[in-house]
Amino acid sequence: MPASSDETDKSPVARIGGALARLLDALAVIASLAVTGLMFFLVVARYVLGLSVVGLHELIMLAAVALYMIGAMIASRTRSHLTVDWLAGTITNPRRKAAHELLIATLTIIITIFFIVWAYWMFSWGLKRPQLTPAYRIPLWVPQLSIGIAAVACFLYGLRDFITAIRKLRRS
Repeated sequence: MPASSDETDKSPVARIGGALARLLDALAVIASLAVTGLMFFLVVARYVLGLSVVGLHELIMLAAVALYMIGAMIASRTRSHLTVDWLAGTITNPRRKAAHELLIATLTIIITIFFIVWAYWMFSWGLKRPQLTPAYRIPLWVPQLSIGIAAVACFLYGLRDFITAIRKLRRS
């Protein structure tokens, strides 16, 4: 059975990007369900059943950190992160608009480089001086790893925006 025209028209990079986007979306749903479900269980166990479940806060923290970092990656992917777009909305000249997008992408790249360095220092410190969560003995570098992955992903999305802005600037 032949592939649909949509699939044959997409480049390998676009297909990989689409697969990563679907993976991020699925992980965001899973992390959201984990945070919500664990918090609900914590409240029911404590206030309805009178039980104190050891280690539940750790699991909620792990899921929440993952959710926040996945959210940052999704926002970078869709270019829907927090922005002040008043200036962008007032620019009508296509060349100036492209230059503004280039400036934003450049600043994003610079900021994410700092974020990557910080995440690396934090992660490497966690490996040199390992610490574990109290109940389940989960190494603290596990949530730190999600921070590092988000930093690299946001950098790559910033690089994508930089290249796109350069192309727009050359065309205008």
